[in-house]
Order: sequence, then structure tokens, then C-alpha cells
Amino acid sequence: MTSRVRIGVQLQPQHSPDYALIRDAVRRAEDIGVDIAFNWDHFYPLSGDPDGAHFECWTMLGAWAEQTERIEFGPLVTCNSYRNPELLADMARTVDHISGGRVILGIGSGWFERDYTEYGYEFGTAGSRLDALGEALDRIDSRMAQLNPPPTRRIPVLVGGGGERKTLRHVAAHADIWHSFVDVETYRRKAAILAEHCAAVGRDPSAIERSAELKGRKNIDDLLRFADDITAEGVGLLTYAVSGPDYDLSTLERLVAWRDAREG
Repeated sequence: MTSRVRIGVQLQPQHSPDYALIRDAVRRAEDIGVDIAFNWDHFYPLSGDPDGAHFECWTMLGAWAEQTERIEFGPLVTCNSYRNPELLADMARTVDHISGGRVILGIGSGWFERDYTEYGYEFGTAGSRLDALGEALDRIDSRMAQLNPPPTRRIPVLVGGGGERKTLRHVAAHADIWHSFVDVETYRRKAAILAEHCAAVGRDPSAIERSAELKGRKNIDDLLRFADDITAEGVGLLTYAVSGPDYDLSTLERLVAWRDAREG
């Protein structure tokens, strides 16, 4: 028997001037059997026309909470800099209740400078943003414990990134899911470093689900070979990204079939 692998899709909220295209993509993703639907937390497209159509992250997630019935969903990832941590905790708790307990709080330190400058946030440095992330994760935990009503469950926290000194330390202290952009060799090295951080805080590293991005493969066969290789290392969540306006989910259908064949 092999452990179950979950399949995620990141529906990038860019280049879709008609929101109905995104709504339809979410419906199709749930229908084909995807486990998790993610968006992202930016204010401008990251590829294609830099001034193309784009929508905001968390208001969209509230809509997904009502639209979907089975799948989990969340941001991959929300930028810590854009919202007060107490407010973010309350937002996640509210979407958790709307969805009946299916939201995932993906969070990272932020990196896209245009978002910061155009919306009036202080960009700082990579180090200062990572320090702020650690402080925010503590504050989010504290606020979650004070909210009335409380979340329907412990909302899973996904921390994205692979920085070995700070990010992985935040993962060890706070994350239920660690999301990374890695090849197999890089994953092995960073997983060993994460285990060291876990030991420092007295946490079992196996309690943290491992998540990897599926991209940069020449074709579906290469992608499935990578999926076989990275899941053999213990990664249990694989996410494939698609962009507007078409949101082609044909690769996701192949990934879901691959997942189901593993379980068969």
C-alpha cells in the first residue's frame, strides 16, 4: 500500500476579465476530483501582460467557500504584509465557517515589489519580511484562540518557501504543510534542514505534510515521472498551476487519474 497523495490546482486569478471564467474553473476542478483549489495573493499578473485583468485573493475565497462542497481551498500563498495578522486570522476563521471547515491558510513573507509599491506597503528587505512573518504567525495563533465562535477546526497553516535559516524555522514552529519549489535532490537537503529546526523546537517533522509545485516539465510524461520521484521522498501534496482565461485542466485530469491508479 502507498500513502494517499493529494492533488491541488492553483487557479491563478489573472487574465480573466470575466470572473465567471474562474467560477467555472473551480467547478470543473471539483468535478474532476481535485483535492484542493488554490488561488494566489497578488494585485497584478505575474506573467503575460503585466497590466492584464486580475482579482483579489480573499474576497474570491469567500465566494469559493459558498460555491464548493467537497474540496479544501486557500491561498498559495497569502502575503503576510498585506493584512494585519489579527484581521487575517479573523478572515480565515470566517471563511472556515462559511465553507464548513475546508479553508487552508497558506502564508508567506511576500516578494512581488510592484504589489507593495502600487498599494502603499513598505517593501523592506527579504530578511525584514521573514522576521515579520514569524511575528505574524505567533499573533495569528493567539487571535485564533480568542475568536468567538472559534474556527470549526484547527485551520491548517501552509507556509511556502525554502529559506534554510528563517523560512524553514517558521515551518518547524507553525506549519501543518510545507510548500516548496524543489527538485528531488534539493528537497532531500531542505527536508534534512527542516528536521534540524523541528528538533530545536521539539517537534516531530513527520507531523508536517510536504507539498511541491509541479512545473517546468516538458510534457505530461516528464511531469508524472517527477510526481513518482518526489512522492517517493514523502511529499504528499502536488499542485499544478493554470492561468486564465481558459484554465485548461487537462493535465489535472491526468494527475487525478495517476493519483487514483496509485490508490487502486
